Amino acid sequence: MSESQSTTPGTGGPHDRDGGAEQYVLTLSCPDKKGIVHAVSSYLFMTGCNIEDSQQFGDRDTGLFFMRVHFSADAPSDVEKLRASFAAVGDSFRMDWQIHRADEKMRIVLMVSKFGHCLNDLLFRSRIGALPVEIAAVVSNHMDFAELVGSYGIPFRHIPVSRATKAQAEAELLELVREERIELVVLARYMQVLSDDLCKALSGRIINIHHSFLPSFKGARPYHQAHARGVKLIGATAHYVTADLDEGPIIEQEVERVGHDVTPDQLVAIGRDVECQALARAVKWHSEHRVLLNGTRTVVFA
Repeated sequence: MSESQSTTPGTGGPHDRDGGAEQYVLTLSCPDKKGIVHAVSSYLFMTGCNIEDSQQFGDRDTGLFFMRVHFSADAPSDVEKLRASFAAVGDSFRMDWQIHRADEKMRIVLMVSKFGHCLNDLLFRSRIGALPVEIAAVVSNHMDFAELVGSYGIPFRHIPVSRATKAQAEAELLELVREERIELVVLARYMQVLSDDLCKALSGRIINIHHSFLPSFKGARPYHQAHARGVKLIGATAHYVTADLDEGPIIEQEVERVGHDVTPDQLVAIGRDVECQALARAVKWHSEHRVLLNGTRTVVFA
């Protein structure tokens, strides 16, 4: 396969996406070799499906191939039957693959501490349908945003955290994830460091937002530190959470150029907007099954 990202026309001629056909998304990664695209498209043709959109990438550095296919089925089908019938194709190429219904909203939990801009942004985007998610709950170690969350009709769970109660708090979070069938946890400026065990338990299912374009300014008041150094770019990075603090695979980044006349308070305001944009895109792409892990990196079919 070539090292490229491309779009493939449908296998079955003109098709109206609004014509009632059921929509699905297939994602896969596997060792790169000849015949992968042919095998996938042949399977979809033989099962009466139509490719709406296909994107692919062959990574020469890792020798892995990645693919995302949006396809439809005119005849009523069952996602479990599709998964069962595709298993033989997946096994033959040693694929790590998934098939999801395209119209199924991803169930997520938002976590927040005392900075609410990302929380407020995600709540609003979800309300207006800009994010294909269902926010099952908001978890916080403080009570500051209970009223805001309640105004959206979403359950608010207060889980206080201290050094003595950290293990208990994380166990309560994991229980919530299991009970509510949560597929993604979003740290919307949640200011507690997660344990290695929790990171492993939810590997690939936690997204964090971090001011990574200020890597030299760690700790408190990073934008004030940046102002003192006269930075010209500020930014934010949305990434998966790993045991290595703020070093997980990057999903999306956003930057904003600033001048010498910008005050620390203005930097904070700009930084909040940048964080909201980067995190919202990362959540959207993950929930649309557009992000595939590639070791310490990601492949994003945006």
